[in-house]
Amino acid sequence: MEPSLPNQAGLTRTDFEKMYRLMWEIRFFDEQVEKLFAKGEIHGTTHLSIGQEATAVGSGYLLKPTDYMTTTHRGHANTIVKGTDMSAMMAELFGKKGGTNHGKGGSMHIADSDTGNLGSNGIVGGGYPIAVGAALSVQMKRTSAVVMCYAGDGSTNEGSFHESLNLASIWNLPVIFFIENNQYGMSSSIKQMVNIPFLSKRAESYGFEGKTIDGNNWVEVVNATSAAIEKARNKKGPTLIEALTYRSKGHSKSDKREYRSKEEEAQWLLRDPILIAKQQLLEAKLVSEKELSLWKEESRKNVQLAILQAKKMEDVTLADLETNVYAE
Repeated sequence: MEPSLPNQAGLTRTDFEKMYRLMWEIRFFDEQVEKLFAKGEIHGTTHLSIGQEATAVGSGYLLKPTDYMTTTHRGHANTIVKGTDMSAMMAELFGKKGGTNHGKGGSMHIADSDTGNLGSNGIVGGGYPIAVGAALSVQMKRTSAVVMCYAGDGSTNEGSFHESLNLASIWNLPVIFFIENNQYGMSSSIKQMVNIPFLSKRAESYGFEGKTIDGNNWVEVVNATSAAIEKARNKKGPTLIEALTYRSKGHSKSDKREYRSKEEEAQWLLRDPILIAKQQLLEAKLVSEKELSLWKEESRKNVQLAILQAKKMEDVTLADLETNVYAE
């Protein structure tokens, strides 16, 4: 049997290699997006998930193509892991016809029905009702699919969060509410916004399991998500996972991060999810430094290629304004 890091999902060394490559693709993708915005080559706004790679990879890698996903305005990472082509994602940001939404959605509204991605959402908490609706459709069609609903800590104070958790509970729906708690809703610390120690406790109010995990440890994310997916597939209802993580960058491209200290940022940087993954792989003697460097460089090239391909695509024009508005 192929050696691996101990995990509850039965993932092999090959799986962890793919996941490690994905984490670097996410990192390089968002780093390039930041640079392209700074150069004025991309317009609008964007929200980066640098520092949160393990939450996306450790959970999303376990989903099947037939499973569904909703995500947030900070959704590039989740979208990449679900299988959307990075060149189409970049094209969407550039406003190209070859983009995932024909260049009309931009960074916050990427969707991809081919991979089960029901869309990222610019409305805080907007994904909860969509995920519950999708889970209800799965239940009514009696398929084995599950729905992964990614959301941020700030959204857990929205009415849509509470209504959706209640419906998911009373209808016993196959949905996982995955809260990426990066400690801040815009400039507001989650510690000042709620009066409970862990957001996962809110699941108890609605009669189902909630669990708080280290979101920067990909193995811990895999274990918690695997259990939640298995439960949902076996018609045993929803789970809420709170993954503690940290966004290295600001809320959006214009955020100077004046509401948090350099000391706090430095402490979290020591717990970089890619660094943790690297250390675990090396300590288990599953890879060499040379292999890790090779995987990292190949991920960098994949992102660079995606940018080159996206830039060659045709721009959206004014004549395209009224297309894709109504169903044929």
